[in-house]
Amino acid sequence: MAALIRIDAVWLATEPIDMRAGTETALARVVKVFGAARPHHAYLFANRRANRMKVLVHDGIGIWLCARRLNQGRFLWANASLGAQMAVTREQLDALVLGLPWQRIGAAGVITVV
Repeated sequence: MAALIRIDAVWLATEPIDMRAGTETALARVVKVFGAARPHHAYLFANRRANRMKVLVHDGIGIWLCARRLNQGRFLWANASLGAQMAVTREQLDALVLGLPWQRIGAAGVITVV
């Protein structure tokens, strides 16, 4: 039986993170940008070139940190001028991790700048 990590909300940090950051550094950035790591929320960060992504998830018990690297191209990341963080829908997340134009998915106003 495979265990799944429940994710109720996905948050995108618009400022880049150093990909050498480990769990504690990424968690500190989540607290700085989002106020706290909430259970069942995922927090996404990219490096400056946006070809690597780190995702921190609080599963209600502990913290998961994973990384994704694109072999070609880059992730289409949000502009920092929109604010330090953004809410992203599940469909937008699915497109984002593939390097697709996730901003075009969903009705106008789906992305909430906080």
